Parts: sequence; structure tokens; C-alpha cells
Amino acid sequence: MKIAFVCPYYEPVVDGPKQVIIEIAKYLIKEGNEVHVYTSDWDKYKRIKVKEEVIDGVYVHRCFHILRVANFATVWPSVFFRLLKNDFDIIHTHVSGHAHVFFASLAAKLKNVKLVHTTHCPWTNANRGFIGSLLVKISYNTINKLSFKWSDKIIAITPWEIQFIEKYGGKGKIEVIPNGVSELFFEKVKTNNFKKNLGLKGKFVLFFGRLNVTKGVDNLMKVANEIVKERKEVNFLFIGPDEGMKDTLIKMNQNKERIKVLDAIKDRKKVREMYQSSEVYVLPSFREGNPLTLFEAFASGLPVVASPVNGIPFEMNSENGFLVEYGDLKNLKLKILKILDDEKLALNFSKNNRKKAEKYKWNDIAKKTEKLYKYLLK
Repeated sequence: MKIAFVCPYYEPVVDGPKQVIIEIAKYLIKEGNEVHVYTSDWDKYKRIKVKEEVIDGVYVHRCFHILRVANFATVWPSVFFRLLKNDFDIIHTHVSGHAHVFFASLAAKLKNVKLVHTTHCPWTNANRGFIGSLLVKISYNTINKLSFKWSDKIIAITPWEIQFIEKYGGKGKIEVIPNGVSELFFEKVKTNNFKKNLGLKGKFVLFFGRLNVTKGVDNLMKVANEIVKERKEVNFLFIGPDEGMKDTLIKMNQNKERIKVLDAIKDRKKVREMYQSSEVYVLPSFREGNPLTLFEAFASGLPVVASPVNGIPFEMNSENGFLVEYGDLKNLKLKILKILDDEKLALNFSKNNRKKAEKYKWNDIAKKTEKLYKYLLK
């Protein structure tokens, strides 16, 4: 099969949907398929000069973007014409509501190519401003309705979002295929120098993800400031690409020796070391879909404290860690300390999470995706 993925970002950007595509593409290529990625030439900070390249067997085509909406959406209509010029068996678009989904869906419709769409669960308006909510409403009622109508199959990454996909016309086309986790994170690091390289000792509480307001990292920083005052052996790590919150976190930080705000780690082996150096993973978001970091933490054997928002309760319960309502700082603090102080409980969470993560290995997830493509082409 010749497959075209169309997505907002690709390498070198740190991005969840991008990582999903990398993992699925890896499997598809191994199975003898040809994979192309059409994406924008924006890396969230600057325009990317290299427009055409091959990365790990994937043909990457970066389209010139003519407009940016804030820092999360770009408009690149040339993808429409580029897809019309090429022949594919499957066009697979990613991230609902964005302009590239409309352009690619229209191209698939005109060429009579099988069209698959993965939403990546963008459905909540929590904490969006008036303008943001208005733009989302417009895009959902135009781009989503048209692209869902033209799609042959729509992949929901969590059962929670089925209600929204049906609302915008996707009823009868939905397949639930969750995100996955790399085999890498199940492998134990023999010599782990992560703590040593940071010059820290003791216990690590980890946040790993985009430093974005949606992630609730400001709330976690408030809790971190309290805990490090009371507990000399505890350190906090905030690690990820800056999406507007890094400076805020640095200003809020009252103990720069034991609370670290660090840039994204791109080397996946270093990411594995980071997880395995930590005692607990915290995801205090007010909006989440089916986060890759949750499964990576599970595979690494980390207990988790997370907000019970959107898709999260479908993936974790009281056997995996603690669910704490967004903004409940008192309980967030208590649950973090509970895991740090109760070794037996933490070990039980760890065993449960490793076992649960086995169900989400990327090979199995990618196999389901390839099976869906073949079904459409019968």
C-alpha cells in the first residue's frame, strides 16, 4: 500500500500526534508499505527550511504555511494540490478541526481515495477564551462536518470522544484505536545516570509533557513549592517543550535547586532513563485525550496521579494510581506524598501499570491500523 499521512507537525517537533505517526509508520514500512507524510513547515517556533527529506524510510513533504492561528494551528492549502498530483491507496488525516484536514479530505474525495481520519480528541472547550471557543465552534461545524462526511473511517483514540464524533456526522464510521507505547519503555536501564547528571539525589516527582496552560503545570508548581519546603528528599521535574508556560513556571519556582524546569528531551532512550529515575508521574491537566506519556509512565512502572478529565478515566483507575480533580491542590499534594511514603502501595501501582501497558504496545496498535486500511481496500 502507498499511504499518505497528513498532520500538523512532524520531525523535529515534539508533538503527540507526530509520535503516533512515527510509530505506526515504522510498522507499516516494516510490512512493505510506502509511507509519505505531508505536514507544515512550522516547528512551533520558526519556519523549517528543508521542505523534502526522507526520515527513517518516511518520505516527508513540508508544505509552505500561509497563516498561523496562535501557535497551535497553521494553514497550508498547497497540500490539496500536492495530494491531487500523487496517487495513494490511503490518505490518513490527523487532528480534527484544522484546515489541512479539509484540504486533504477534499483531495481524497476528488481522487476517490480511501480516507481515514484520527481526531486526537480535541473536544473540550475548558479554559478556552471567547475568541478561541468561537473559532473552534466554526471549525467543528464546517471542517469537521465535511471531513467526517467524506471519511470512510474515523479513528477515536478513546471511547469518551465517540459522542462528539457522532455529533458532527461520524456515526457508523467510528473505530476505537487507542494510542500506544514503545517496547523501549518496558526495557530496564542497566546504568542510569539521569539523577547524577542533574546533580540531584532523593525522590523525583515528574511532569513530562508540553509546558502548556492546559496541562495544569502552574498548579503542580504550587504544590511542588509546598512539598520541597517540608520534605528535603523530594525533587520535582518539569520537562517538556515550552508552549507559553516556561517563564511562568520559572517565576513561580521558589527552590531552583530542587525544582527543575527543563527543556524537552528528544532522545527516547534518555526519556526512558528519566521515567525510570522517577517515583511518580503527575498529569494535572484540565484537558486530555489519550496521552502517550500516560502509557509511557505505565510501561516504566510509575504510579500516576492524574486529573479525571476526558479520556483519562477510560485508561486508569484506583489500581494504577490516584485520580485528583483539576484544581484540588490539597488532594494533589496528599496523593503525591501518599505514593512517596507508602512503598508497598507504590510497588502495587507499579506492577499493575506495567501489566496494563502490555495491552498498548505500538506493534499491536499499528497492526490494527493496517488491518483497517486493508479492510477499506477490499
